Order: sequence, then structure tokens, then C-alpha cells
Amino acid sequence: MSFTLSLIIPCYNEENTIENCVEKVRGITKNQNFNLEIVIVNDCSTDKSAEKLSGISAKYPEIKIFTHERNRGKGAALRTGLIAATGDFVGIQDADDEYNPLEYLELLKPLLENKADVVYGSRYLLPDTRRVLYFWHTWMNKSLTFVANLFTNLDITDMETCYKLFRRDVIQKIAPKLKEERFGFEPEITARIAEMGCRVYECAISYNPRTYEEGKKIGWKDGVRALYCLFHYGAHIAPLPMQLIIYLFIGAISLGVNFIFFVGATQSGMELKPAIVVSFAVAALCNYLLCISILFRHKARWNTPGEIFWYVFSVLIMGAIDFGTTHLLITMVPFFAVHWSGAKFIASVLGFIGNFLLRKFLVFGVVKKPTA
Repeated sequence: MSFTLSLIIPCYNEENTIENCVEKVRGITKNQNFNLEIVIVNDCSTDKSAEKLSGISAKYPEIKIFTHERNRGKGAALRTGLIAATGDFVGIQDADDEYNPLEYLELLKPLLENKADVVYGSRYLLPDTRRVLYFWHTWMNKSLTFVANLFTNLDITDMETCYKLFRRDVIQKIAPKLKEERFGFEPEITARIAEMGCRVYECAISYNPRTYEEGKKIGWKDGVRALYCLFHYGAHIAPLPMQLIIYLFIGAISLGVNFIFFVGATQSGMELKPAIVVSFAVAALCNYLLCISILFRHKARWNTPGEIFWYVFSVLIMGAIDFGTTHLLITMVPFFAVHWSGAKFIASVLGFIGNFLLRKFLVFGVVKKPTA
């Protein structure tokens, strides 16, 4: 069976390794019955990488080389390469010596057997001998993978791996939508393949990490960004238990806003009924903004009068419940009356549950996942 494998190589200041990397990549077709397309993206390197790439282009004119006029980041370089790739299967190869391209022969097998749409090469799956380096770097990778699994309901062991291999029809649907410019590419792409319902496999790969002195670029700030990306791209597709946990934080913030505004209004002399209405309105606005920013952001369509109607309808329902519960608990006969702080707390808890259910199933609805 003849096919073409495209490998995307992002390159930024890799003058010491890019030539050797290309030779290793070219070597994977030895004694193999498939074609190889190499796409290199020079992300505005400031060392001699451009000179090295000129030499590579002269030696191997069939290699596609793209250049960014300014440094945009690994994610941007990968997006350029993924869109340009024409092979049946499209993978990623870093320009350093940390990964062995020959292992793509193993990653291809689940795709060729039509078992998978995407294959990850895992550095933590059945490891053999390995170079021991940074504990905190490994811990961060594994922790981010754990969080990614919570959001995507996948069970992968290495989200941050470089080696990701896609069927071309799958990655061509995803690539134009990618937003992350730097290392946020990894959690974003993982969230998007989960959203598409792709069949995902993993293969064990070897890994020869380099030190920061040898050119390693990823740092703790990229880890923080990865967490943001998991919320940003994964929250709206997370399993219901995970969405409920996220909404618990949103609801807690909204509850706090409701409580603070209610206390401020009543203590400043505002009458009870207006204070209930004002504090609820402010909390409802806070809740909505957090929902569309974090939890349901990709479900907010606002393109039909019906959707606006259901949102207003849900606010009115929960407003009535909040008002009625608070007013009733405070104004009941003295023996059963609840202190205003307790009444507001109980009403806010009911609001948390009701708001989540209405937003999840009524306002933002359940949108069918696109298929791979």
C-alpha cells in the first residue's frame, strides 16, 4: 500500500540540530513503501538556522520550506505547516534531537489498520532506558495530561508529546481553527480532537531530553498558559461532572457577588425588595459573563430571537426564585424567620443549582459534536 507521510518541522534557532534532524527524517523511508513530504517552517530564527535551511533546500529541493517574517511561536509554525501538508497522514517532528523519527513507523500502524484517526507518541508509556533530567518539568507534563483527561474524557498518558500523527482529513478540519501561537498548541489540539470524537491511540516512544543550556525552550509560563488553554478550549466539551465542578467555582464567585452587593445595599439604607433585585441582577450578569468566557463559551450563538428569549426567561425564573426565597425566609413569623444573611445564602445556593441546569440544558443547549 503506497501512501504519503507529511512531517512538519517547526524551527526556531536550531542551527546545531536542523541538518541532522532532516537527515534522520529522510532516513525513515529506507526499505519502506511510502512517500515522504517534509515541511519545514522557519519561525524567524535569529541564529544561522536560515543559512542551514538554504543549504538543505539546495541539497533537497523537494523539501518545502516556509519562513515567518517575525517570530510567532511553535503553535503558529505548526499551523502553517499543517495547512500546507498534502500527505495522507500528517505528523510533527521537532527540529532537535529529542525524538527518533524512525518511531513514526510504529505510530503509522494504527492509522494504516484504520483503528485510529490520531496517534500520540507517549514518552511515559512502557518506558525503557531514559535520560534523567528535570523532575518538575516531568511533573508538570504529567499534571497537565491529568487535567486534560478530566476535561476531554480521554485517557492519554502524554498530552505534551511532540509526536502527534493525524489522518489528513482530520487535521485539515482542525488546523484552520487553531488559535494558540506558542506551546498552547498541545492542549488546544487535544481538546479539539476530543471535541471531534476522534479515535485516539498511543504508542510508546523513546525520548532523549535536552537541557536548557542545550536549547530547551519551554518554561513554567507555558505550563500556566496550558492550564488556561484547557479551560478555554476544553470546558465546554468536558463531561458533566467536570462541568459541574467548574460551575461550582463560577457559582461561588457569583454567590459572593450577590451576597456582597446585597449586604452593601441593605447596609447603605436601601429597602429590602430593591436590594434583593439589584444584588441578583449584578450576580446574574457576573455569572453569565463567566459562563460564556469559561464554561459554555463555544455554545453562545445569539443568532436567533429564540435563544435570547430563553436566556431572559431563565433569568426571570431564577430571579423570581431568588426574590421569593429571600423575602419569604426573612419575613416569616419571628419564630421561623431566618436572618437576612442566612436567607440570602440559601437563595443563592438554590440559584446556583437552578442556573447551572437552565444554562446547561436550556439557554446554551446541547450541540452535537462534529464527527471526524
